[in-house]
Amino acid sequence: MSLLYERVAESLRGQIRRGVLRAGERLPSLRRVGRQQQVSLATAVEAYVQLEREGLVEARPRSGYYVRGAAPDLPEPALRRTPRAPCAMRNPALLDVLDVLTRSDLLPLHAATPSLELLPAAGIAAAVARTMRRHRDAALRYAMPQGQPGLRLQIARRYAHCGVDVDPDEIVVTAGAMEAISLALRSVTRSGDVVLLETPTYYGLLQAVAALGLRVVEVPNRPGAGIDVAQLEGLLARHEVRAAVLVPNFNNPVGSLTGDAGKQAIVAACAARCVVLIEDDLYGELAYSGTRPPPLRRFDRQGGVITCGSFSKMLAPGLRVGWAFGSRWTDELLRAKCFSSVATASLPQLAIADYLAHHDVDRPLRRLRRELAANAQRYRDVVARYWPAGTRVSEPVGGMALWLELADGVDAQALFEAALAQGIGTLPGHLFSNRDEYRHHLRLSCGLLWDAKIEQALRAVGALADRLRKEK
Repeated sequence: MSLLYERVAESLRGQIRRGVLRAGERLPSLRRVGRQQQVSLATAVEAYVQLEREGLVEARPRSGYYVRGAAPDLPEPALRRTPRAPCAMRNPALLDVLDVLTRSDLLPLHAATPSLELLPAAGIAAAVARTMRRHRDAALRYAMPQGQPGLRLQIARRYAHCGVDVDPDEIVVTAGAMEAISLALRSVTRSGDVVLLETPTYYGLLQAVAALGLRVVEVPNRPGAGIDVAQLEGLLARHEVRAAVLVPNFNNPVGSLTGDAGKQAIVAACAARCVVLIEDDLYGELAYSGTRPPPLRRFDRQGGVITCGSFSKMLAPGLRVGWAFGSRWTDELLRAKCFSSVATASLPQLAIADYLAHHDVDRPLRRLRRELAANAQRYRDVVARYWPAGTRVSEPVGGMALWLELADGVDAQALFEAALAQGIGTLPGHLFSNRDEYRHHLRLSCGLLWDAKIEQALRAVGALADRLRKEK
């Protein structure tokens, strides 16, 4: 259930987006909002602070809160492409990305993972200690392939909070979301099948379909709008697609959210053509507004959706605890799990289940969401001030990625290499396409704890982009 301040913030957020409150206008006083919404002054303050973190309002000393105007010269990146026929993987750069991901000497603007300071590390450590103290034998034994029952129950309860009914017996616990997606693909496809992916999309999904010898057809995911439903329906009509791997909640790298109407249409279109929907719900809990958007499963009436996720972005990346569930695919998922890793490690499962049973997970989640929202706005402000004119930046509503379209004449690979030479990690856009596209795009992670080093690194990359533009 939403907290009081979140409901107040959502009311004001809606007024801003509908134009009832316009850029530059002063918001009602805190006391007036408190009276109107029948909440305390402290609750009204928290609602305004949340909107400030999201970049929707700004506080002016001795004057109050005002609706913030759009950042100058920062339109969202354009997406200029037309649908093409299915093809095998054609992006050799995907083979080299691990070289960067394994480096520990970089300031990691490239890593879409939250800083440990933003995660409940003490609570997780306590859960691990309790597990070893109370359930040492179970923690050290092999787990059952499907996963610990207590953890599966906690996952089902978590989805119940957003109106999704999940039977714990249909959940298969995995070593993170990527294993879940790989198991789902192995369960429903065969080599040579056509799989529909978004463009741009997370390079790990491209690597997963490449490993299975699948062909790819791509549907645009537009910054600020989400998956292009009309093009998706057209692609399904023209091609024999076996499965679709989609990220409707806060696509990585764009950060966009596909609305409920779009999700419903996507589920219906796939069901009509017997296309299995594999949903990557990894970022679903990271809505900047605090309101968790529903997964595709909520709109599924025929059992055609397999939902994949993990606790890596919200609790503990290193424990590698994820899941996959799809009512009529449980046996196939479990068989694929048995043939690959047999079972996920017992200790992480038991520790996560213990943590969820003893702690209010929403409390650290609220802090994480607030920091991610604030970081996204901070990054945009730095880009607006210090990057070359003409740079475009996405305006995500969740997740931890920013998608940039660079100014004319700036090649993303050259900028990536120049930043590496200064010890700064970024990721060039062509990693996020099957066809080696987005040569003038860049992805940045806003999951780090903000400090002067982060700002200096962003300014340094902007200066490099300006130098490349002038050398062109």
